Amino acid sequence: MAIRKIPQRRCAGCEQMKEKKQLIRVVHTPQDEFLLDLTGKKSGRGVYICKSIECLEAARKKRGLERGLKCPVPAEVYDSLLIQLKEEE
Repeated sequence: MAIRKIPQRRCAGCEQMKEKKQLIRVVHTPQDEFLLDLTGKKSGRGVYICKSIECLEAARKKRGLERGLKCPVPAEVYDSLLIQLKEEE
């Protein structure tokens, strides 16, 4: 039996490569809305971030989501990410 390749993605905060399932995807859809994609399958441009508050703060400071999505990200997206991370802890 062949060994399956595990998808790797780069975190926008700490910039480390991690397994796709360990990260949260933020999507900018063609309808110009921002969504948290926990399944990783929604259409649109996506950027990944670790499930830690430290990585979220680093991404906000370094503007990692803006660079990954190639557009300005509203503060509500960061707030909803923070709420999601606090719920998971």
